[in-house]
Amino acid sequence: MTSTATRPRGARARAAIAAKTLRTDRWWFAPLITVIGLSAWVAYATVRVFMHKWYWVDEFHYLTPFYSPCVTERCVEGSSHFGSFLPGWWIIPDAALTLPFLLLFRLTCYYYRKAYYRSFWLSPPACAVPDGHAEYSGETRFPLLGQNLHRYFFYAAAIISLINTWDAIIAFHSPEGFGFGLGNIILLVNVVALWAYTISCHSCRHIIGGRLKHFSKHPVRYRAWTFVSALNVRHMQLAWITLGTLALTDFYVMAIAADWFPDLRFIN
Repeated sequence: MTSTATRPRGARARAAIAAKTLRTDRWWFAPLITVIGLSAWVAYATVRVFMHKWYWVDEFHYLTPFYSPCVTERCVEGSSHFGSFLPGWWIIPDAALTLPFLLLFRLTCYYYRKAYYRSFWLSPPACAVPDGHAEYSGETRFPLLGQNLHRYFFYAAAIISLINTWDAIIAFHSPEGFGFGLGNIILLVNVVALWAYTISCHSCRHIIGGRLKHFSKHPVRYRAWTFVSALNVRHMQLAWITLGTLALTDFYVMAIAADWFPDLRFIN
């Protein structure tokens, strides 16, 4: 037991322990994996967004989510479902209307905040491990003050999920009419995962069940809130799953568009 003589008079001092932490487990492993995983995904996505090719399969109407909706003058014929009205400069992503909002939605996500605060900023890297910064101001200063806009980015993410759903629907196409292949399965799985991640958001949970004094008077909203709450428990897993499905969907569409291998077709 620490002697009271080691405590400054009138102050609540910590125990007189010389070590930075008494943890003997691999507490650094989770932050390290997070840094590697997020860095790899951001690097892949950045390269793909600025490749400006291999994103549309005209034969089956496959469009990668990294280029949806394609709105620049550079977009290949057939890929612009909502028109091409932005300049075709290489610095402008072909999905310039949606990518910024998706990035902001993920950056301000409650789980992703925890992930990159602990891994990239070391604030703190793990429980019972010293913070990597001398001071802590929370999210009360710029740029972290912008984290409070997450609830508004949720609405944009919901609209973008609708666009991705439309992309998956019109992909049931073949030269003979209706068609179905492995690409359709991948697009559908990605859309379902994106919807699960989006509606499991804490903001969505509050929108559905917030400002109610009596759930008994709102049975429909209560059922919806219960469903969203169940998904909310898996929000972290869904955040990582959707990173995987997005990369897989993009890679598959790129491979088909580049003729690396043919699409596995089940119907037409």
